[in-house]
Amino acid sequence: MKKRVIEGIEVQRGSSNVFADLGLPDADKLKIKSGLVIEIRRAIRQQGLTQQEAATRMGITQPKVSGMLHGDFSNLSERKLMECLNRLGYDIEIKVRPASASVGHLMLALP
Repeated sequence: MKKRVIEGIEVQRGSSNVFADLGLPDADKLKIKSGLVIEIRRAIRQQGLTQQEAATRMGITQPKVSGMLHGDFSNLSERKLMECLNRLGYDIEIKVRPASASVGHLMLALP
C-alpha cells in the first residue's frame, strides 16, 4: 500500500477490504458478511420493521438482530445471513467464473 505524509501524519491508502487491512483472518468472509448485514439493515429500515418483527421474519431471535445491527455478526454464518435476506424478500444470485489468479476470491456484488 502506498504511504504519504499529510500535515506531519503518515497516511496509508487502504485496500477495498478493511478487514484485510487490519490483518484479520478470513477477511474475505468478513467483508461478505458485513455486506450482507448492510443489506439486511437496509431492508429492515425500508420495510419499517421493528427488531422483533425482523427477527420473526428472519427466523432468529431479537437479541441476534440487535447484535447484528450493532456489528456483531460473528455468531451468524454467511448462509444464515443469506437466508435472512431471502426471508426479507430478497433474491440472491451466486455467480461462479474462472479466477484471474491461481486462487480465486469470494466477492459480494451489490446492485
